[in-house]
Amino acid sequence: MNRIRKGDQIVVVTGKDKGRQGTVLNVADDRVLVETINMAKKHAKANPMKGVEGGIVEKEMPLHISNVMLFNPITNKGDRVGFKVLEDGRKVRYFKSNGEVVDV
Repeated sequence: MNRIRKGDQIVVVTGKDKGRQGTVLNVADDRVLVETINMAKKHAKANPMKGVEGGIVEKEMPLHISNVMLFNPITNKGDRVGFKVLEDGRKVRYFKSNGEVVDV
């Protein structure tokens, strides 16, 4: 079970986009793809058969998972995440600072 999942609101902790917030689009191994964060210019070759135009395209690039924190809406900051098992047997994520459960 990952600490950060697809659809989570995160805050970037280090790098050129430090302090920016976004939504996780994809999690692969130890990298996360975040909406409108870590944008890079890629040179795309035109492909008329697929209807793809050539030129310089801006796209999101993956960040290492250690460079992002889950956003805590109560404190309005990034927060560390832990795991605990509830009475009904479900394993859930919770914020370390206030003990609030992330997964409802």
